[in-house]
Amino acid sequence: MAADKDARLDPLARLTGLLARLPGIGEKSALRLALAVVRSEGEYVEALSEAILAVRDELRLCELCNDLASATRCERCQDARRDRSTICVIAQPQDRMALERTGAYRGLYHVLHGVLDPLAGVGPSQLRLANLLPRLHGGDEPVREVIVATSPNVEGDATALYIAKLLAPLEIPVSRIASGVAVGGELEYADMTTLHRALEDRRRL
Repeated sequence: MAADKDARLDPLARLTGLLARLPGIGEKSALRLALAVVRSEGEYVEALSEAILAVRDELRLCELCNDLASATRCERCQDARRDRSTICVIAQPQDRMALERTGAYRGLYHVLHGVLDPLAGVGPSQLRLANLLPRLHGGDEPVREVIVATSPNVEGDATALYIAKLLAPLEIPVSRIASGVAVGGELEYADMTTLHRALEDRRRL
């Protein structure tokens, strides 16, 4: 109880504790970040706090693809230059960011915000799949291919197979990115060359 009370009273300890709750940030890294904030100029600290509040208050999910957006629709869905005949299904927004960095894909996306994981209680109803089917039927340009770009692990493969079976009645080709991405690895950590090859060598499910 005393430690909790100190954390509430000491601004540095409180900030360190909050930073340590972020994914991939341990206690030592959190302390280094907190000390960096302490040493920073006031203008930077104010800008940082405003940016954090803006992320919380201004970001929403795109009504079409579920990606993070600052408006009703994200930049990709609003961009008339994107290839609307192809939709790439991904697990998380960071996967879209990784694929965009390759420059190899110019179609649209659909973000699931997760993958099938029965052990963790994540089933199809927990994924954002409901608005995928309407996208395949509507629009000015028909969808000619759905690319499933989930990470090549057990959960990602299960999700890809589920989507392939779900879309089978529509007779729209469903492909899976090739195994240029290491099996068991996470898509967001793959380098650009690997992601580029994985997209180019995708295969039909």
